[in-house]
Amino acid sequence: MRNLMTAVLMIFYSTGLFAEKYISEIKFLPGEKWYGAYTAKAWCNTPLKNIRFQPFELNTPKKDLNDNLGNQAAPVLLSNMGRYVWSNEPFAFELKEGNLIIYSDTEKPEAILAGKSLRDAYVAAKDKYFPASGKTPNPLMFKIPQYNTWIELGNNQNQKDILKYADNILKNGFPVGVFMIDDIWSKDYGNFEFDANTFPDPKGMMDNLHAKGFKVMLWLTPFISPDGKEYKELVRKGCLVLKKGTKYPALINWWNGYSACLDLTNPKATDWLRGQLKNLQTKYGVVGFKFDAGDFLFYTEGTSRYLNGETNTTGPKQMEMFAKLGTEFDYNEFRACWKMGNQPLAQRLQDKGFSWDEMKLLVPDMISAGLIGHPFTCPDMIGGGLLSVFEKIDLTKFDQELMVRSTQIQALMPMMQFSVGPWRVLDEKNLEICREAALLHSKMGDYIFELAAQAAKDGEPIVRHMEYSFPQQGFESCNDQYMLGNEYLVAPMVDKGETREVKLPKGTWIDDLGTKYKGGQTVKMVVPLNRLVYFIRQK
Repeated sequence: MRNLMTAVLMIFYSTGLFAEKYISEIKFLPGEKWYGAYTAKAWCNTPLKNIRFQPFELNTPKKDLNDNLGNQAAPVLLSNMGRYVWSNEPFAFELKEGNLIIYSDTEKPEAILAGKSLRDAYVAAKDKYFPASGKTPNPLMFKIPQYNTWIELGNNQNQKDILKYADNILKNGFPVGVFMIDDIWSKDYGNFEFDANTFPDPKGMMDNLHAKGFKVMLWLTPFISPDGKEYKELVRKGCLVLKKGTKYPALINWWNGYSACLDLTNPKATDWLRGQLKNLQTKYGVVGFKFDAGDFLFYTEGTSRYLNGETNTTGPKQMEMFAKLGTEFDYNEFRACWKMGNQPLAQRLQDKGFSWDEMKLLVPDMISAGLIGHPFTCPDMIGGGLLSVFEKIDLTKFDQELMVRSTQIQALMPMMQFSVGPWRVLDEKNLEICREAALLHSKMGDYIFELAAQAAKDGEPIVRHMEYSFPQQGFESCNDQYMLGNEYLVAPMVDKGETREVKLPKGTWIDDLGTKYKGGQTVKMVVPLNRLVYFIRQK
């Protein structure tokens, strides 16, 4: 299902969406590097072994922001020399022969000089175009690890196994927090009632989860099953995306087949969906929702009745309206988003595979999320969110070291989310290490939420690029360590083994074992499997 997304994205990326009416050529300043635009580093047609992280290389092939890669994207580029580029609509760009070249169908973006550093560029851009909202997602999403049923249950979401998963969380000593029931808990897409065949007593199940201390969220999508009872009602109300050139609903091919889709640019469609979600909250005590499958590419087959055909590609606008609805619920999650920087939205990185190469994406992707205005971000599900990896595990060959390091990477990030049950795939020794990582996140929860609350006020990232915090100290291309706020430098293991190097900025630093270091040097750290390396900055 979701594993088809990469293939679909490749097809989409190859289509080329821009008429390119406007071309801007921006000449590099000496030593200038560029960042931003999107979070996902692995362009869908790029082998993992050839991945290059931000800043963009001096010769970077054309990237099209209409392809949001199943993740977050924003029309902003930032440089370490204090310049930024913004456009209100998607654009394409490439780096070639000392120039940043931008192609747009709507305007001619220019580089604005706002200061001397990456932070200067970001602050100026966000103040003008995506300022802080003053709000965060619910504090619990930051303070305690989250749990999602996708990897354990896949498309077989059912009452018995959901309660078993919750019991295992408690049985194995993991802290209780947000609990997300994933795809699909209803009979049809567009139907917002529990399937009676798999959930014989949904109210009893919800009461049970609440009694255990969980706050329950439900997965949803804007798609509508064409043979479901809601379809005819929504056709009559004019609430569905239309097939181009017709007055009939488009049947859109997404990872679960062909479905109609809500036209969220139409207030009637948004009102209808809001009403369904509010009813779930009233009836079952659901606290919020995981808003999934809002990717741009799913809208390219249709057009909007409400927009009167003003654009053939309504993906960005549809995604923006989907996210605006999400801001009405303080428990929310988005895996794809367009703009909406510094809004109270919990963003989650695109599903990753269970491999060392893909785990290397987590730190740079989290850094990039902050640079396009998404401080409230969760790195993918621990171990990765691709179901196929975990469906038929050979536990005699399972890489427990990778699972442990994946857990540790998330421990000192804004949010932390389990899906595969670590008690199912780990021995007791490694399970204990993962439990300690979860408890470390809970111990740091108040501090992490303080950072979130501050980000809601000033709009600055929680997970920060080293260059953002320490300009002109040689961190332009540092992608395996980061700052958590201003105080903590975190250097997780992203490679197999038990040693790594950490580059310390100027100043005095104390590591997780209490050892003091003078900054301005690179130090080699011994990192046994039960250790997560971090440093506290001394004032």
